[in-house]
Amino acid sequence: MMSKYEQIYTEISKSIDNKQLKEGCKIPSETELMKQYEASRGTVRKAVDLLQERGYVQKIHGKGVFVLKRKNIEFNFGGIVSFQEENERLGRHCITEVVEIEKMKATQDIAKLLNVKEKTEIDHIKRVRNIDGEKVILDINHFVSEYIPGLTREIATASIYKYIEKELGLHISYSQRVIEVQPCTEDDRKYLDLNGTDYVVVVKNFTHLYDGSQFEYTESRHRLDIFHFSDVARRK
Repeated sequence: MMSKYEQIYTEISKSIDNKQLKEGCKIPSETELMKQYEASRGTVRKAVDLLQERGYVQKIHGKGVFVLKRKNIEFNFGGIVSFQEENERLGRHCITEVVEIEKMKATQDIAKLLNVKEKTEIDHIKRVRNIDGEKVILDINHFVSEYIPGLTREIATASIYKYIEKELGLHISYSQRVIEVQPCTEDDRKYLDLNGTDYVVVVKNFTHLYDGSQFEYTESRHRLDIFHFSDVARRK
């Protein structure tokens, strides 16, 4: 069950994401939020602190709490969400361009990353993500064809995860992730609007079905200056 401060945080963050609360606008005061949610001052402050920590708002002493311009592309590590789902939630204008799609035999290196035998048939897909007019993410996907058959350019342009769950009826269970900074490759320079940056943030995903089978290895290569990730850590 969601705690009171999480409820306050969630409702305000959603109002910011869907533009009900505009950039630069002042959010309700502590007293107003206490009354609205029937919550203590400490609970309201905890929610507002979390909003500030996640980059939604800024406190200005003597004036109040104001909605920030959210330039960064937020990558939420707390769940498995498709690119399409996340950007629909945030109301951003996004275009996916499939620049490569082919069936191939897994090389030794890719086979190791997918936990399959060398020369296993896989689908290799390369997609450029354009967000609000800028090419800022290069996704390089490898799917095990045995688990994910029938991938097409049309599916890759729309939503592969939606196809997996709705059309194939499979349950995506969990993903192991690694995040690191790497120098830009030739592909990064070819496909991304790098704005002079020499490095990208690389998020590596090792994604599994409900039965534990790994079906995907993906590298998402993000422009460094607008990448932001969020997570919630809990003390056991």
